[in-house]
Amino acid sequence: MSIASSGLSLEQTTVLTRRITRLSVATALVLSAVKLAAWWFSGSVAMLASLADSGLDVLAALAAYFAVRYAAAPPDREHRFGHGKAEAFASLVQAGLVFASAALVGREAVERILHPQPVGYPLWSLAVMALSIAMTGALIWGQNRVLQQAKSVAVAGDRLHYMADLISNLTAFAGIGVSALFASPLPDAIGGLAVSGLLVWGAISVFRASTLELMDHELDEESRQRIVVLVKADPKVRDVHQLRTRASGPYIHVQMHAELDPAMTLVEAHKVMVAAEQRVLDAFPTADIIIHPDPRGQAEPHGGAFAENHEIEAMEATGGA
Repeated sequence: MSIASSGLSLEQTTVLTRRITRLSVATALVLSAVKLAAWWFSGSVAMLASLADSGLDVLAALAAYFAVRYAAAPPDREHRFGHGKAEAFASLVQAGLVFASAALVGREAVERILHPQPVGYPLWSLAVMALSIAMTGALIWGQNRVLQQAKSVAVAGDRLHYMADLISNLTAFAGIGVSALFASPLPDAIGGLAVSGLLVWGAISVFRASTLELMDHELDEESRQRIVVLVKADPKVRDVHQLRTRASGPYIHVQMHAELDPAMTLVEAHKVMVAAEQRVLDAFPTADIIIHPDPRGQAEPHGGAFAENHEIEAMEATGGA
């Protein structure tokens, strides 16, 4: 999702993310209880695989539930840039839990391949998996709706987790069904092993998304270009350079240098900058914006730990690497 597509206020974003994370926790709790009963009676390794994943889903969903609330908290004395990184940390927790689930499932699947055991109550197990598929699919649909309106790395991580669940549930359903059809426990165990591989793939995806945010990765190019266009909408802003952006939970941070007529007074320059900030805020309501005015043609290069890098500026201007 392009950040540029989101025009919601912080309050609207918070309402959406809180609602969907509550639904995520409820879904994980219900499915864990149902699958525990089904596995107890069936002994299916594919069911155990799905149960283990749903159990860890509870922890992952709780992590997202609390993360989106903490991330939306306003800046305080110790956290001047807000608490948005809490969402990325929650996603790291989710990735770790998925890896743990994959290891547990893979170990049990290999054990059942080496020492096959019959699957009991296959029809009940199939009914439970069908319920799990329906509930997980409905939750993912709701998460997609939220992510179309509000950016949240915690919700995105939770969605990836549940997408892996959906695939694993479908795989478990097929494994149990084939085992029942051919009266052989081997397809069930192979299904559990396939689920393990899918969980590892999902964990890597979640880990990558959270790492990008923790490492202050730039916003997508569409959003960056839109910010430049908005600032330069006033012809008094001659040019923009040193644009830096990053995401932090529901917030984005934007800073840049804007070139103005050197004859402009400080009061006039201030008014131009405030108007530019407001244009950006209208499109990105959760943005924290800093614009430094430069007298066009008379500004000295800025120093510091992140001094102006003319090579990067040139690459961005030409679109090259």
